[in-house]
Amino acid sequence: MKAKHVNNLKNRIKNINKTILSEEWATLKRIDYDFKFENGAWKHLSRESYNRGNGAAILLYNSHKKTVILTKQFRMPIYETTPKESMSIEVCAGAIDNNDNPLETIIRETEEKVGYKIKTAKQVLTAYTSPGAMTEKMYLFIAEYSDDNKINEGGGLESENEDIEVLELPFSQTIEMIKNEEIIDAKTIMLLQYAQINNLV
Repeated sequence: MKAKHVNNLKNRIKNINKTILSEEWATLKRIDYDFKFENGAWKHLSRESYNRGNGAAILLYNSHKKTVILTKQFRMPIYETTPKESMSIEVCAGAIDNNDNPLETIIRETEEKVGYKIKTAKQVLTAYTSPGAMTEKMYLFIAEYSDDNKINEGGGLESENEDIEVLELPFSQTIEMIKNEEIIDAKTIMLLQYAQINNLV
C-alpha cells in the first residue's frame, strides 16, 4: 500500500528545483516544483524545507516514586515570538549525529543532559515535528530509572553551549502542567500522554 502511494506521487510531482538559502547551522532550501492536484490541475509551487537532521527524545519514569525526569532550558525561537514561554520544559532530547542510531543517541544524551546512565530504552513513537517546514523526524523512547542510575548532575555540554536545569517531578503534576500550558513542547506532551494512556506511572 505504501509503495503504491509513493508511485502515485511520482506521477504527481515534476520539475523539482532546489536552491540552498542557508547552511549556517543546518540546511535551508527553497524547493520549486510542479504538483498535480486531485482535480487534475497542475500548479507550480514553492516551499522552504529546513533540514537539521533527525532527533531522539526520552521520557524517564520511576513507577515506584511516580516521578519523571524533565529538563528546562532557554529556547530562542520561542523567545522570538513569546518571550514568557521561552524557558521550555521538555523531555531529554538530542540530535542524531553522524552514523549513530536513535537508541545510541538517546542513551548518550540521557547521560549528558540529565546525568542518568541507562543501558537501554524502548522506542514507542515516531513523529515528524513540523512536516510543513522541517525534515526532522523524532524517535521517542521511554525508560524506567532509579536513583542508582544517577551518575552526575547533568546540565548538558559546555562545548555545545547547553545550560539545562534537570527536573524530577511527580507524574501527576506534569499532566496538570500540560493542562495549564506550562508544558507546551509537542514531543514532551506526546510522551507524557503515552505514559498516561499506558499506565506506566
